[in-house]
Amino acid sequence: MLFSRHKNHLPTPEEALKGRPEPGFPVPDRHTVLGNPLTGPYPEGLVVADFGLGCFWGAERKFWQAPGVWTTLVGYQGGHTENPTYEEVCSGLTAHTEAVRVVFDPSVTSYSALLKLFWESHDPTQGFRQGNDVGTQYRSAIYTHSPEQQSEAETSRAAYQSVLTGSGYGQITTEILPAGPFYPAEAYHQQYLDKNPAGYCGIGGTGVKLSDPSTGSCPTGIRPIDE
Repeated sequence: MLFSRHKNHLPTPEEALKGRPEPGFPVPDRHTVLGNPLTGPYPEGLVVADFGLGCFWGAERKFWQAPGVWTTLVGYQGGHTENPTYEEVCSGLTAHTEAVRVVFDPSVTSYSALLKLFWESHDPTQGFRQGNDVGTQYRSAIYTHSPEQQSEAETSRAAYQSVLTGSGYGQITTEILPAGPFYPAEAYHQQYLDKNPAGYCGIGGTGVKLSDPSTGSCPTGIRPIDE
């Protein structure tokens, strides 16, 4: 990953790079693992969810391996620059974070299950970094597509904060906002760890678990790590 002196400051719209009105590169048609189209419109009945949890290479693999996920793609979200490139995002001058778009079948899985996977797959207390990856593009984020998703994400954040605090962690820094434009990343980033199985992952959780949303095993929505 590229380094920059703009690691700890989100630029304002006025400070951000201007970008371009159209994408500067093509996006592959289909997912290399799941075989389904990467970009929409998606079949009726499927639901879109967007997450940022550090380097999107390893993050995407976490989600494409999950039951009920129809397709995933990586991209840039939460910033100001139109149709940015990877190099621009890594400069720290676009305000985007690396994100994964997850399209899932709600008859097979749930948004709660994806939130559980999200929280458990990274450390959401690190601010503008994730492990050794430092910069605003590695910040933790949930971008929601409905009031219901917004409420559920905020509730899950509060539940996870409770158990993290009990385990000695600090405050969650995850931003939870209505989804803005999602700009797909370059072709070589899509399903990167399928094409490069020994490639860099960079994703690791705290070891602190949420309860299984299908059982609701604790009133707070959390459960001890040893369960």
